Amino acid sequence: MDVSEAVGAGGLADDRALLGRTSTAERVADILRTRIAEGYFPPGTRLSEDGIAGALGVSRNTLREAFRLLTHERLLVHELNRGVFVRVLAVDDVDDIYRTRGLVECAVVRGLGQPPFSLDGLVATVAEGEAAARAGDWQGVSTANIHFHRELVALAGSARTDELMRSVLAELRLALHVVDDPRALHEPYLVRNREILDALRAGERTTAERLLARYLDDSRTRVTAAYARAVDARTGPTH
Repeated sequence: MDVSEAVGAGGLADDRALLGRTSTAERVADILRTRIAEGYFPPGTRLSEDGIAGALGVSRNTLREAFRLLTHERLLVHELNRGVFVRVLAVDDVDDIYRTRGLVECAVVRGLGQPPFSLDGLVATVAEGEAAARAGDWQGVSTANIHFHRELVALAGSARTDELMRSVLAELRLALHVVDDPRALHEPYLVRNREILDALRAGERTTAERLLARYLDDSRTRVTAAYARAVDARTGPTH
């Protein structure tokens, strides 16, 4: 999917203030990673150097370094003589993302210590998802769900874990973006997010971990199957 420079910038001019006066490749990469996770840059999108560098007010060398960082994170791919593109996942990638999530997210809940837990971030994301559902905004529900799991991992208070999951959840969004029925995929997890939140509010860490493990297993099955169908539909039959 090729896009014009204006579209390729994805409204990034609004993010220029985030760079401050000492813009760096790492900050640019963080902005682009967030944009990918929010679904602004769908899989297969060609990213325009001129458009993005101009929108953020950074040099092309800085942007290229940011691209390199995100390529290392497997969010972008560089194609010789064609440019830089948002990566298109294989079905096995989706399955591996869920294995990683299960290892990290369940360990975070298991290691929370004694209640009460600081749940303001989770409360806000549950409300965000429910509001998006009432508005019929199912991509918004998907985004709120990503936020929920990011806030869940943030309960660990670990910058390294946060960084890992930002990348993992951004990769996940590459799969979710191509699913053709986001309502059917995401609606059941609105209730399940609230169940996990309620368990944590009650100080029931073991219950929350059990709910989360079952949630991730079910989501892994549903998302992997939906993604496989979407890939098959896009590639068509082979002979």
